[in-house]
Amino acid sequence: MNYFYFSIFFIVTTVISAQQIDYNTDKGAIASGYDVVSYFKGDAIEGDKKYSTTHDTAQYRFSSQENLNTFKKNPEKYIPQYGGYCAYAIGVNSEKVSIDPETYEIRDGKLYLFYNSWGVNTLKKWKKEGAEKLAVQADVNWRQIKTKK
Repeated sequence: MNYFYFSIFFIVTTVISAQQIDYNTDKGAIASGYDVVSYFKGDAIEGDKKYSTTHDTAQYRFSSQENLNTFKKNPEKYIPQYGGYCAYAIGVNSEKVSIDPETYEIRDGKLYLFYNSWGVNTLKKWKKEGAEKLAVQADVNWRQIKTKK
C-alpha cells in the first residue's frame, strides 16, 4: 500500500515541477522570438508567429516550416540552457537575466544565450573566465532557481 502512495506522490511532484520551470519568454517566446533551430545552423534568425509551437508551457517561433518541423521531431535538442536566461548570469550570480538573442554559443550540442547591452557582453566574459567551469556552476545554480518566479 505504501508503494502505491509513494508512486502517486512521485508522479504528481514530477508533473508539478516540470510545469513550473520559469522560461525566459521576453517578447512572448523563448529566445526573444528567435528561431532556436537557426542557431544550430550558424545564424540567429528572428522567428515568425505563423511558424510557432508550444513546448513545456513555453512558446517557440521559427523562421520556416522546415525549422518548426525539425524542432517538433526533437525539441529537447534545441531548448536553450537555463530556460533561455543569460548563461553567464546563471553561472556567476545564480540570477535570471534577459538576453540579447543574437549573442549565443553552441557548446557540446547545447544552446547558450547571453546578455549583451550597455557595453557588457557576457559571452566574452563567459569565454574569458572559463566557459567549462561556469557551465558546471550554472547547471548547479539552475537546479536551485529554475522554478522560482
